[in-house]
Amino acid sequence: MTRPALRSRSYKRVYRRTPGGKTVVHYERRKNTPMRCARCGTILNGVPIKDYLRRKLPKTLKRPQRMFGGVLCANCLREVLKIVVKESVAK
Repeated sequence: MTRPALRSRSYKRVYRRTPGGKTVVHYERRKNTPMRCARCGTILNGVPIKDYLRRKLPKTLKRPQRMFGGVLCANCLREVLKIVVKESVAK
């Protein structure tokens, strides 16, 4: 049985073949993935990629200081704001 700490889903299960022919499970940390825009999926600028950097920084340095900073990229935010302004003017 594996250690209880390794049974978490934060670890990736990797199946390896040993020279003796047995298949064993290795538990590896998942790789860091860059933060992406919720609308178009591009990588966000101004957001640190590494998890340990994101954890150590204060909240103001984890994302840009604008509306939807850290959620939408600048291009998508511009398009959304244009749509909202058009709707409010039409009413």
